[in-house]
Parts: sequence; C-alpha cells; structure tokens
Amino acid sequence: MTRETRRSRRFLEWLDRRGLDDRPLIGTDDRRVSRIVVIPVLAESDLLFGTLRSLSENPTEELEETLVICVVNNRTQPHARPDQIDDNRKILAKLDGIVRGGGTLTRQKGQPASLRLAFIDASSSGQELGPKMGVGEARRIGLDHGLRVLCQNNFPDGLLISLDADSTVAPNYLEAIGRHFAASDSDAGVVAFAHPLPEDHKHREAMLLYELFLRYHELGLRVAGSPYALPTVGSTIVVRGTAYVAAGGMNRKEAGEDFYFIQQLVKTGWVSRIDTTTIFPSYRSSDRVPFGTGAAIGRFLGGDQAIRRVYHPQSYRLLGAWLDLVQNNLEADASDLLEDTTTIAPELGQFLIKKDFKNTWPRLQDNAPDLPGLVAQFHRWFDAFKSLKLIHHLRDNGLPSMPLEDAISDLFPSLEPKNGNANLSLRLQLLLDRLRETCSDLAAPGFPGRTPGSVARTYPVKQTTPIN
Repeated sequence: MTRETRRSRRFLEWLDRRGLDDRPLIGTDDRRVSRIVVIPVLAESDLLFGTLRSLSENPTEELEETLVICVVNNRTQPHARPDQIDDNRKILAKLDGIVRGGGTLTRQKGQPASLRLAFIDASSSGQELGPKMGVGEARRIGLDHGLRVLCQNNFPDGLLISLDADSTVAPNYLEAIGRHFAASDSDAGVVAFAHPLPEDHKHREAMLLYELFLRYHELGLRVAGSPYALPTVGSTIVVRGTAYVAAGGMNRKEAGEDFYFIQQLVKTGWVSRIDTTTIFPSYRSSDRVPFGTGAAIGRFLGGDQAIRRVYHPQSYRLLGAWLDLVQNNLEADASDLLEDTTTIAPELGQFLIKKDFKNTWPRLQDNAPDLPGLVAQFHRWFDAFKSLKLIHHLRDNGLPSMPLEDAISDLFPSLEPKNGNANLSLRLQLLLDRLRETCSDLAAPGFPGRTPGSVARTYPVKQTTPIN
C-alpha cells in the first residue's frame, strides 16, 4: 500500500468522524481529478456564470485535472429572502442542465467550455442551511466533498481552491497555482487579488478606500513582524488536502470564516504567496454578511464615512515592540515581561492582564520543546485575532483611528504617491497601485525558525513611544 493510499484512507476516515455532509454531489465524471475549486453561491445568477466562464478560459489540460463544485445555498425563510431562494432555484436549474448535458457553458468567444462542473443543492426545501449558518458552512460542505473526491482518486495532497461566485480569474489561474505548489513545499497559499474599479465615482471611491484599508492592515502587521501578515480574502485561499486536515477543515462561521481559516493554516503550516496570477473580486455592495467587502461598500454608499479612517500607525509599532520583547526574552518570567511593557505603553500591559498572560506564559514555557518551539507556541496563542483585539484596545484607549492617507504616509513614507496634487480619486488610485506592488513583492511571513518565511521587518519603523 502506497503512502498516498494510506493517507487517503486516513482522510476519508477523518471525514466520516467529522460528519461528511450527506447532500449529494451532482456533476460530471470526477475521476483523475487532482484539484478542486469550491464556489459558495447565494443568489448570484448574474455573476456566477461569468466566474465559471473565466475559469473555462484556462488551458484545457488544466481544466481536465480540475473539478469545480458550486455549493448553491441559503437558509430557510425568514433567514433568507424569497428573491434569494428564487434566484438559487434558477441557478440550480441551469447547473443541472449543464452537468446533465441539457445546457451549455460557453467561453468568451462562443466556443463550448470544457469545464468539469458539479454542484451541491443546499437551497431546495429540506436541503437548506441552518438558521445560523452561512458562507463558512457552504465552503465547508464544498471543501469536504472536494477532499473526498481527491482521496477517492488517491490524490490526498491535491489542491482545494476556494473561490467566490463574484470573483473572476486570470486565464493562467489554474496553471499558475499548479506550478506554484509543484515548486514549493508550502502547505497553503493566498493568490494575489485586485478589485476591479468601477466607473461610477462613488463606487470607485468606496472600492479604493476599502482595498487600501486591506493593504494597509496587512502591511501594518508586516511592520509589526506578525506571522499573520496576510490578506484574509476568502476567494484567494488554496490549501493542500493534507494541510486542510491538519488545520481541522473549514469552520462554520457565518462571516469571517476566511480570517479564522487562514489564521489556523498559519498555526499548522506554511502559507505562501501566489503572485503569478490574479483574482478579481467584485466591488458590489452586499448585505449577505455583516462585514467584508460587500458590507463595507454598502455602508459607504449609505453615507457611513468610517471607511475613510484606519487604525493608528502607532498601534502597529506597539504591537511590533511587544512581539520583539517576547522573542528577545524567551526565558523571562511573565511578571518581568509585564513590567517591561510599561516602557512600551501601559495600555499594552492592561490588555495582557485581561488576556491572562501572567498564567499563560509559564504554561507555554513548560510545554515548549525548545526556544524556537516556544516562539511558535507564543504566536499560536497571540494570534491574528488577539493582535486585532490589541489594536482595537489601543484604538479605544489613546490611539484613535486617523484618516487613511495620513496613516499610510506616517507608517510608509516611501510609499506616498509622487503626484500629491492630483484629485482624491487619482491620489487613491496611485496609492493603491503602490501598496499592491509592495504586497506582491513581499515573501509570506511565518513563525521564526519554523517555516521558509520570515517575519523580519521590511520597512524602517519610527521610534516606538508610549501613548500620550
């Protein structure tokens, strides 16, 4: 019995224990498939088939190895609107026609698409998601079924690719992902993304501001030396089957499932960057989830100007000073470390006391096999969520949010656009171009001493000073 066969059997047993969803996978022949693309779909008939068409523009040899699984989902009324349920019904009918040969999916030039397509009905009466379930559960259903297909084909280390119904891809998308993992030992990856910018002035400004915030926060975490300095966009995630199991699979969160899944992938493996292709997420507003791109755009279009302000640059410097303090004093007592935080900022010590650092740190020291292991244990405890909570604590206690352009200029003075006299829209566009380029140039971070990544700071950081 080969290693792949043993691993496939073990993962199938894991799926059984986890409770593989019993909704059937309806679709084309999935033999010889070594990669899966999973797309959760909720009332997106106007977008899904454009996304599928963009996938079909990839090389035929790549499509032959790829199965695309659409998870058409909604909750029951009143948790889902009647128009959403009706739209899903139309999507299911069209997908059923395609996979059973009664319909076609054409490429941009009108030729029939050779996409290997399947779908899961989590929408029809009796098949709906639970009242508190959402996109996380839909992704989990598709990824779990995808892992089963990979294992049945004896490809337990095959790729599980997460995409969204409103996110089109470049023509080299599948090829670039395959080449990346063939040449890399990474367990997972995040694909480069760029939101298309609409012509409408208001929509354009909203999209520019939101993506600038995403890039600013990612680079701010990089300045702090955090191993979690990665974009958290659900449609960018790619994971090997082995890493999917190691991370415990996709979570069931109604929103923010991508944030928590990437956090878990960083804790259990090495997450790399895939910058040789691009995903183009939609700029539309949406009320499907309480936060994320669609929600942020919707709030801005409704008059909420909060998107113009971002976390204070000093909060990232203080986070970095805290991470440095721990990593340079691994054998110190918790009390000594807490005392040293007073030289950084009293608010930092207050936060750590709330998080029970005094009792947590000695447990981490006792359980770590060595000092590099202690660093990894510390970062698993002080993860992306705690880092964000610290930034929120600092925001509420002396470091209020500030205008986006001012914050970027403060934290990254070298990234200021050269044409500072341009109108607002052009300035934001130039700034976003610089931040996109900078994010693309960076290697993926990781726990020091544990992965090929590095958390070394890329930018000169201003002197850390206590909060006034």
